[in-house]
Amino acid sequence: MKIRGSSLYLSWVSLFIISIAIILTVFTLVQYSRLRNDYPPEMVIAGVPVGGLDPQTAAQRLLQVYSLPVEIHYGDAIIQLDPNLIGFQPNTESMLAAADLQRTGASFWRGFWNYLWNRKSATTEVPLVATHSEERLRAYLTSEIAARYDQPPIPAQPIPGSTEFQPGQPGQVIDVDRAVILIGDAMRSPSQRVVQLAPVYISAGRPSKQNLQLLLEEIIGQDNFDGIVGIYLLDLQTAEELHFAYRAGENLPVNPDIAFTASSTIKIPIMVTAYQHFNGRLDDETAALMLDMIKKSENPPADSLMRVIDEARGPLIVSETMKALGLQNTFLAGYFYDGAPILHIFHTSANTRTDVNTDPDNYSQTTPSDIGSLLEDIYQCSQTGGGTLVAAFPGQIDQTSCQQMIQYLVEDKIGVLIQSGVPEGTAVAHKHGWVTDPSGVIHNVSDAAIVYTPAGNYILAIYVYHPNQIIWDEVSKMYADLSRAIYNYFGLAAQ
Repeated sequence: MKIRGSSLYLSWVSLFIISIAIILTVFTLVQYSRLRNDYPPEMVIAGVPVGGLDPQTAAQRLLQVYSLPVEIHYGDAIIQLDPNLIGFQPNTESMLAAADLQRTGASFWRGFWNYLWNRKSATTEVPLVATHSEERLRAYLTSEIAARYDQPPIPAQPIPGSTEFQPGQPGQVIDVDRAVILIGDAMRSPSQRVVQLAPVYISAGRPSKQNLQLLLEEIIGQDNFDGIVGIYLLDLQTAEELHFAYRAGENLPVNPDIAFTASSTIKIPIMVTAYQHFNGRLDDETAALMLDMIKKSENPPADSLMRVIDEARGPLIVSETMKALGLQNTFLAGYFYDGAPILHIFHTSANTRTDVNTDPDNYSQTTPSDIGSLLEDIYQCSQTGGGTLVAAFPGQIDQTSCQQMIQYLVEDKIGVLIQSGVPEGTAVAHKHGWVTDPSGVIHNVSDAAIVYTPAGNYILAIYVYHPNQIIWDEVSKMYADLSRAIYNYFGLAAQ
């Protein structure tokens, strides 16, 4: 009896324990099932913890976090940018679907087993899926921030009545490309939603070419020159041109350009033709003639060089060489010596104009733009070994020969005209010229140069004509003033 009672007692105890275990298991299963309807405690969507939340609540939290404004600091300004303004849209459906796949994709019983042993479920953070309009962001940066808070630079301005310039003021502007990246990153961050935008500082810069032209015209007027002035200026860094003609307060058309007596500036085309003829290398005798023609501006050496090129047609060969380079308004129709016959009558678009006339010499003519273009060709060839000269005369002119040509032009140290307007020691590769009539009156003065400066190199050609008489001192001062103003203009780039 005693044994049976003990066995019955144990049976009831076992049955009780089993019942308790079943109840606990069922309770735990129900609890786990409820928890499985929500996201695991470790679940993170787009950087936002959503553990223990149901999908609807998680979606609301995501929208709440990513609808917060991005705070932009630009200078002293603090701007709140509403994500809706740039079309920022988080794709909650896609992100919740990826999270649900992790929540429901694992084995129920494996998850239950981990739950019983208090093991954390393995989850992977769901990345942000969102879009925004970069076009709208750029428009906002330009119209709202840049328009209100940028401080554009104020360019230097000519000082009336002088060859100097009033210094400009540097500015600061927003770097839109950089801002687009930084703000886009902040929009996609749940916590780092403050952006510091550093302004880009911009130098004051130079006045426009139009303002420079106004200054040069004012200088011509102040120096009381009422003849015709043709100016061609080329920035060798940017290839920007300033080309105009002026007469007593009136701008003259320069298309086609105005024909001027070339005088000794025609020796630049003679030099180029000689180098072409000798395939870029001069012997000692020819080099001596070249030096006398350029440095001393003597005419007999020029005639000797052309006779070596072609005894009968030397000047016409020079003209043909210029035409091959596309310089249609530059020609030499005869030798320099007194009584030399005209070998050909040239009609060009420049010397057939009827609206303006500088009474150009039938023997030798050019235009400011032609001679400026020729100097540009020599300069580019000397710098790179390429350009129009090399293309037109392959195997005949190369970088070394162009460098020698520039060195000859540097030897023309006259000390007046363009040279007198630049600081001492400035390299000026140029050729000057003027012509006196039989009574000793000067009607034409010309100078064409490559000017080398720390702030950038440029080409400047100035041709002047007066039908009655050029007063040397007055015109020489005008040349110096024009040259100085242009040198100062380029010097602004270094400030």
